Amino acid sequence: MTHTPDFEIFLATTPGLEDILCQEVRLKGFKNAKAVPGGVTIKGGWPEVWRANLWVRGANKVLARLVSFPARYLTQLERRTKAFDWARILRPDLPFRVEASCATSRIYHAGAAAERIAAAISSSLGVASTETASIVIKARIENDVCTLSLDTSGELLHRRGHKVAVNRAPMRETLASLFLTQCGYSGAEPVLDPMCGSGTFVLEAAEIAARLNPGRLRSFAFEQLATFDAAAWAHMRAVKSQRTPPHRFYGSDRDSVAIEMCAANAQCAGVSDFCVFEQKPVSEVRPPANEPPGLVICNPPYGTRIGDKEQLAALYRAFGQTMLDHFSGWRVGLITSEPTLAYATHLPFLPNTAPIPHGGLRVALYQTAPLP
Repeated sequence: MTHTPDFEIFLATTPGLEDILCQEVRLKGFKNAKAVPGGVTIKGGWPEVWRANLWVRGANKVLARLVSFPARYLTQLERRTKAFDWARILRPDLPFRVEASCATSRIYHAGAAAERIAAAISSSLGVASTETASIVIKARIENDVCTLSLDTSGELLHRRGHKVAVNRAPMRETLASLFLTQCGYSGAEPVLDPMCGSGTFVLEAAEIAARLNPGRLRSFAFEQLATFDAAAWAHMRAVKSQRTPPHRFYGSDRDSVAIEMCAANAQCAGVSDFCVFEQKPVSEVRPPANEPPGLVICNPPYGTRIGDKEQLAALYRAFGQTMLDHFSGWRVGLITSEPTLAYATHLPFLPNTAPIPHGGLRVALYQTAPLP
């Protein structure tokens, strides 16, 4: 593959978790990783773009920042967009689309900006833009400067390509992996989720411990670019880093359908040998035999309807009592939008982090040190 000069690569994440993502990106060996509002920037070329999509668990998208230039008028925007060498990046046989946003700029109409950019690329490349195209150019016009980026991921990266079944209000895989990192999890201890739903925390923990790449079973938008080298990509994907984890990963739920979902998802992900799922209420959960203390992490129901919170307080109390009675030495991580429910557990939480957006709510991670 021919070498191209390094450019800025932006890994988008949930606002509030930029530092946690940056920690992961650095651990994965990417250079010059820097937390910025909304994500993390790194420097690199197309191989780093591919690697970021394939390796990084906590990113929602990977954007290649192609060019930035001053743009105070639509004519200027169109002219400078056209001056970029689009044939080096985009294929002339595949359509594209443009998504624009404007802030504190003379160009304030995002729709008009997107039209001008699309027209410039079309005339330069000879290919039409369509509303359904899977190749997306993102234009951000801020303080009269336009930055054009390419969405190299396509579908959001939490879609790992191996979850066959999900239940209501699931935790996204990208978010689950960041919460695991925030709890100090590195793959070297057992993890247990006593309200596991479709198994997201258990599967992410097992994959981290088994050193499986999160993007191993899916395709990406960058595979449709002129910069794509199929042989180099096949070689990158073929590198096997897998290992057998030293511990197992445990999920339980009172719902038998949830347990069936978890088993199917673990099978698809290739981690069923390391995962154990059982149907049981939270009050009957116990530490697995022959395992050292590890991490208990869960995302219980939050109760967004009137009257729910009273019923849920009993569930949270039962969870807290079970932890205090039986899980000495284990750390606990609990995600909820309701501080009153978190404190109903009577667990000795450390100072909690600022809430982050999730599913239209704002949730926070409550965690403990090893329980006495």
